[in-house]
Amino acid sequence: MSLEVKEKTHVRLVFLGAAGVGKTALIQRFLEDTFEPKHKRTVEEMHSKEYDIGGVKISVEILDTSGSYSFPAMRKLSIQNSDAFALVYAVDDPESLEAVKTLRDEILEIKEDKYTPIVVVGNKVDRVKERQVSNEDVLSTVEMDWNNSYLEASAKENANVVEVFKELLQQANLPCRISPALRRRRETFPKDTNFRPPMNKTNSCILS
Repeated sequence: MSLEVKEKTHVRLVFLGAAGVGKTALIQRFLEDTFEPKHKRTVEEMHSKEYDIGGVKISVEILDTSGSYSFPAMRKLSIQNSDAFALVYAVDDPESLEAVKTLRDEILEIKEDKYTPIVVVGNKVDRVKERQVSNEDVLSTVEMDWNNSYLEASAKENANVVEVFKELLQQANLPCRISPALRRRRETFPKDTNFRPPMNKTNSCILS
């Protein structure tokens, strides 16, 4: 008897992180290819998209959460009902990285599964002079110690934004042929990236 991993037709992705790190900006860049430089406070917002891939309807929900810790019950519910997590920090804000560590612990405690799909995202790499968080240190911690995925991105410059979502969908075990829905994003995707595959990757996905 062979065991097969069944691909999902519905998945919920949730973006968590401190206030002002660019969670909403990453989502808006991906969904609408726009960037709003002014920070707007988010409480919670759900985005839903459907894709028809090979005759199969795929439903993707993207949950944008508050960076405030004033809503612990809401955050717990978000974690319980989601399939894959983007933990976002800003490379110019070391405290936001500490928030990621706390959030990861909370996710693992609530989900009770150390293999929960998590992608750590260092946003705002366009702020080169303001950078205070070392890429190498975070890479080592996330991939070697946590065994999670890690990449850096810039919602402002549209760098690695597609990769963030590709990694989340891949880890959530969605059909990799979701790529036609993302094809229009490829034109602005930077060819030269420092993306490094995660240590725990069990499948691969090619966006075409």
